[in-house]
Amino acid sequence: MNKREPASLDERPTAGEPLPRRDQMIQLRRFSSMPPRALFIGASTGGPQALEVVLSSASDTLRHMPIVVVLHAPPGFMEVVAANVAKAARMPARICLNGERLMPGTIYFAPGDKHVRVMKADKRIVLVHSDGEPQNFCKPAVDVLFRSAARSFGPEALGLVLTGMGRDGFLGAQEIVTCGGSVVVQDEASSVVWGMPGVIARAGLASAILPVSGISSAIDGLMTASRRSAIA
Repeated sequence: MNKREPASLDERPTAGEPLPRRDQMIQLRRFSSMPPRALFIGASTGGPQALEVVLSSASDTLRHMPIVVVLHAPPGFMEVVAANVAKAARMPARICLNGERLMPGTIYFAPGDKHVRVMKADKRIVLVHSDGEPQNFCKPAVDVLFRSAARSFGPEALGLVLTGMGRDGFLGAQEIVTCGGSVVVQDEASSVVWGMPGVIARAGLASAILPVSGISSAIDGLMTASRRSAIA
């Protein structure tokens, strides 16, 4: 998944060949050289189903990471989604508590009516609720979570943006990349709406654009390769 140059004019399909998808013409960034310590996910329209697909095939490596999710959904429905994801992923998944410590092996969902941030407190990373104004017309907002992930984890932050309408997560993805971390997005073909992942991909912020069914194994491969590089 190294940096790829955009297709040249000589690479255009000839008559009768299928046109490439937009996400096949987009330049990719290099992944961070450091293995991620936490996974931060943003999703909206079609997100509940995408989350189940990604996390149901999570490897043992991914299962030992803390995972924080911002989904654009109301509080009551968020609890249903967390329960379904817990069953599919065979991992604890629940609405996060204000001030609780971020722990490996758990999937935390932002409340449906509050933003959530990760913050350093002494030597711990904690989850903090915020009742601030909506951002991108969203509350919770992916941008709020991603910005805090960039500040708390730097190059060890990994963002994942799944299917969704709008552009929430774009500014947060910029901060993750600026701080040395990496961002992966779902591809257009497997997305219900390629709004949130598409705006990040077209801006050249993504290190990979993947079908929803291949995201988990790709993240596992990334973590394995990063650890081998660190040892070498």
